[in-house]
Amino acid sequence: MISLITRLGDSFLYAVRDQGRMGLFLLATLKGIFARPFRFREVVRQIRIIGANSFAVIFFTAIFTGMVLGLQGYYTLRKFGSEGLLGSAVALSLIRELGPVLTALMVTGRAGSAMCAEIGIMRNSEQLDALECMAVDPFRYLITPKFLATMISIPALTQIFNVVGIGGGYLAGVILLGVNPGAFYNGIEQSVVNQDINLGIVKSFVFALLVVWICTGRGYFVHVLRSAGFGAEGVSRATTQAVVLSSISVLIWDYLITAVML
Repeated sequence: MISLITRLGDSFLYAVRDQGRMGLFLLATLKGIFARPFRFREVVRQIRIIGANSFAVIFFTAIFTGMVLGLQGYYTLRKFGSEGLLGSAVALSLIRELGPVLTALMVTGRAGSAMCAEIGIMRNSEQLDALECMAVDPFRYLITPKFLATMISIPALTQIFNVVGIGGGYLAGVILLGVNPGAFYNGIEQSVVNQDINLGIVKSFVFALLVVWICTGRGYFVHVLRSAGFGAEGVSRATTQAVVLSSISVLIWDYLITAVML
């Protein structure tokens, strides 16, 4: 019994220390934004790595998601004689919900895992310690450019996802199934309002913050994570943990933001 209480207490204290470390990590990252000189070229390079290189996976995910929505929406709405509402159903589903969530999950899997592994390997090979020994701030030099690039890339990719997804819905609904194109566009114009667009934009910025914070933080603290450890296996475990935590956090905050803003 005493052993069980001891383990529970130890786990609670570990969780509190971990949350404290991650909170201080986020504050140091935000402080790095205002440090000079500003690493503009590195931010652009990270936008290419995180954002531009994710374009292909976002494009194919978006167009097939839109086509599935078009098919499912058509056969559901046809039962009620409302095929003309297909454009509205596809656009609202993508802009409010699927665009921000699927974009964040895709970027987490492609770029977030890479960020965690890169920083974790630098920690284990003592490259981060070497930067500190040379009086180089690792946050301004390494973390902040990734943070800014992710905060720019995920909202931009979300808007691309929405446009491509609506195109996929048009392809399935109008081109393949014969829905009137005028009714498709008119449904989008009549149903999508500023509140829907603002909801999607807010979600994309919050999801970007969660993804870059958790993925870079897990890599930075790989040497003190109880479930990770040292060496290649430790980096692998930390990367897996970062992807899982980021994905779950995105889904939880998706519900919370939707509940608050609707």
